Amino acid sequence: MSGAGSRLAPITLRARWIVPVGMPAIENGWVRIERGRFAAIGRWAGLSAPASAAILDLGDSILLPGLVNAHTHLEFSDLPRPLDARGGLPGWIRAVVALRRGRPVEKAAEARLVDSLRAGLIESLSHGITTVGDIATAVPCGGYPSVGPRLRVYREALGLSFAGSVLPAKVSRDLDRLKDTAGISPHAPYTVSAALGKALLGEARRRDLPVTMHLAESAEELEYVTSGSGAFRDLLASLGAWPRDRPAPVIPPSEWISRLARCRRGSVVHGTFLGETPDTSAINRLSRHRNRLALVVCPRTTRLLSGRLPPLERFVAAGIRVALGTDSRASNPDLSVLAEARELVGAGVVRPWEAILMATRNAAWALGYEHRAGAIAVGRPADLVVLAPSGTFRDPCDAILRPETRVRATLCRGKVLHGSLASG
Repeated sequence: MSGAGSRLAPITLRARWIVPVGMPAIENGWVRIERGRFAAIGRWAGLSAPASAAILDLGDSILLPGLVNAHTHLEFSDLPRPLDARGGLPGWIRAVVALRRGRPVEKAAEARLVDSLRAGLIESLSHGITTVGDIATAVPCGGYPSVGPRLRVYREALGLSFAGSVLPAKVSRDLDRLKDTAGISPHAPYTVSAALGKALLGEARRRDLPVTMHLAESAEELEYVTSGSGAFRDLLASLGAWPRDRPAPVIPPSEWISRLARCRRGSVVHGTFLGETPDTSAINRLSRHRNRLALVVCPRTTRLLSGRLPPLERFVAAGIRVALGTDSRASNPDLSVLAEARELVGAGVVRPWEAILMATRNAAWALGYEHRAGAIAVGRPADLVVLAPSGTFRDPCDAILRPETRVRATLCRGKVLHGSLASG
């Protein structure tokens, strides 16, 4: 299981626990990998491997499907710490705009972006993440760095002054570059005009692409949706983004949900204030479209910017599929989805097993990759994280979410891209 480009020899991994996600956890289990795919899985009982297959005993390790980060912004992966969040979401956005405006342009900007994307993808591997849903405001001319994780890249667009019907040329060009990893993202209700939203979602349907959108993220957004005024109105005006010739249309989250649901697959991101006055039908509408839409929550970011967690109990009760994301290093100290899972479990709003589903199967579904990621299953790409728990444990799900549990190795399509399978 050596470097890129080499032919992978068959191997059987034995571990104390295997948590396949699509079936019950297996104590004293094994999984066989052949040609970069899972070939077999079972409980150890003196298994005899084929002469061509090596057997590697990983001791007390826990094997879990490669984790899935359903929402992040890798462009900020070069930041050493989150941006100032005083003033809530509007204040934080002001800091983001200042950061972007202060960065280099043209060729220097391209090089910085590629370096940041690479750093974020490498960090993702260190946290056991093998599939990433990234929000891109620009796509490098040479594409994303090829460092391992499977990508779903949502080309983001925003503009309250947009009144045309044809998608901006630079967005179309980036979608062409992304090819089969592409998705589309209207940014948020306070930055996307009705015309731009229509053009973006129309293109998503034409190309059969998945979509995602930030919705109901803050109290200030709720005020904007209610009255068209408040902190977001003031922020947009101060940044020169408020249309001068006509008032910006206000479309509530419930209507955006209906528009997103016309695409083949989509996700609503954050949803912290979904269902609150005046748009009380948003949760019911999301539930009604749960066969096409997921909800992606980023708990640590939500707490930082809004001082609360999304209403997980209401989402789960409504049958909504919930996935986990990390947002970005502009609002988070790292890109660990297990840390996001611990945040929810620590708050008592979900059980460990539910949080693990949100970081695997549910997140893969949200990205449209439910047949490629999110579970250990025969025939699927061998994306795998090997976890080294500390101390004694009876429940592998509890052990997975302990802060002291470390990532021993991360495999993408059968190749070790982080850590090592060797003992020690």
